[in-house]
Amino acid sequence: MAGGTVIHTDAVSVLEEWKAPTAGQEALRQAYLGFLAAREDACARSCAAGHLTASAVVLDADGEHTLLTLHPRVGRWLQLGGHCEADDTGLAAAALREATEESGMDGLVIDPEPVHLDVHPVTCSLGVPTRHFDVRFAVRAPRGAQPVRSEESDDLRWWPVTALPPDSEDLVEMLAAAVG
Repeated sequence: MAGGTVIHTDAVSVLEEWKAPTAGQEALRQAYLGFLAAREDACARSCAAGHLTASAVVLDADGEHTLLTLHPRVGRWLQLGGHCEADDTGLAAAALREATEESGMDGLVIDPEPVHLDVHPVTCSLGVPTRHFDVRFAVRAPRGAQPVRSEESDDLRWWPVTALPPDSEDLVEMLAAAVG
């Protein structure tokens, strides 16, 4: 089975089994499943209509701080994550890979069940407007872990979950679900 088919199958399975915590999240879950049913390439970056992405809500060992990246293209503090790759075995694996690459930290542990969904318009590497159907997972860093900024970030910093940077109100619901 090709890598794209493996991650597509995993995405359908994960989202079919996920119990959404709110009516809004349930509506998104159903929309994601509809998109996946309509598009075999829904997890591929090349799907110009939109594509699933995988994010990691990285929390410190005590769940009191979250690791955010100052995204160079977006110009805002965001959770770690990004596009699925052909060799990812599933959405959680993609989120963990992205978190490890972008944080420079080893020993991250992911909860394989999503905590939040979000669809947002973006112009990503295709250079044309599209949508990211983001599936977000909680990830715990080992005690004392220190991030190392990669070229994918203008800055990388721990923030108290109760004191996020300016212009990050849209992260509050996601963080509450991850800490929850």
